[in-house]
Amino acid sequence: MKSPFLAAFLAISCAHAAGLAEAQAQYDRTEYREALKLLNPKASKDSAELLLAGKSLFAIGDFKKAVETLHRAAANDPASSPIQHWLGKSYGRLAETSSFLTAPGHASNCRKAFEKAVALDGKNVLAMNDLFEYYLEAPGFLGGGLDKAEALARRIGEIDPAEQHYALAKLAEKRRDPKTAEQQLRHAVQAAPHQAGRLIDLAKFLARQGRHQESDKTFQQAERVAPGVPVILFERASALIETKRNLAEAKRLLEQYLQSPLTPDDPPRAEARKLLEHLSGG
Repeated sequence: MKSPFLAAFLAISCAHAAGLAEAQAQYDRTEYREALKLLNPKASKDSAELLLAGKSLFAIGDFKKAVETLHRAAANDPASSPIQHWLGKSYGRLAETSSFLTAPGHASNCRKAFEKAVALDGKNVLAMNDLFEYYLEAPGFLGGGLDKAEALARRIGEIDPAEQHYALAKLAEKRRDPKTAEQQLRHAVQAAPHQAGRLIDLAKFLARQGRHQESDKTFQQAERVAPGVPVILFERASALIETKRNLAEAKRLLEQYLQSPLTPDDPPRAEARKLLEHLSGG
């Protein structure tokens, strides 16, 4: 005969698992506030629930609460690379939105969390990419540096050759070497010909170089590789706006993007709305 205490425990466990699964489904649909309604990060000691809550708080722009929640997640699961990665992302955005007095401290915490995420899992390419961006952009007194970025790019190449080419392209652009940057972006396309993102990266680069016809053709190639993928709409619109071309088409693309089903990996709708406001002179 099953113990009533065991039965109650199993019922509670099943209910929690179901609630967490529904919250994850809401998050995957970019319904971040709905996901948070199903979570209880203040009382929870479940690292999976705290991680999902932290990611949802990050997505709605509450970076301070995201940091607090992810610190609690890390305390419960100190060996989790994804938790440290998201903690770093949250500290990074907190640094960007803080005063000049507090931003350096948040930036240093961002770097430390990224470095810990990579140390915990040397195959966490997402964390390695974000740490690479930090090294690339941050000044030396905050732990940045092009030599560090280049060394990390080599490590990325051991796991994902196409991503390494992209990182080396970013490094070349930073060093004002557009010829090498283009070569590396084309190598990335060759290494992953079925990834539309590689073509998008190349198209955006060509647009920045003023090679608009080539850029347009490369965006069209990306659409053929991944028809109907919303991010192509956003990136094409962004490129048009950045180069001050065909702004009516950019507006149409952004409106279409806002009507598309998005995932957390896509640029947030808030960014698309901001670009539309810019087009309208708002």
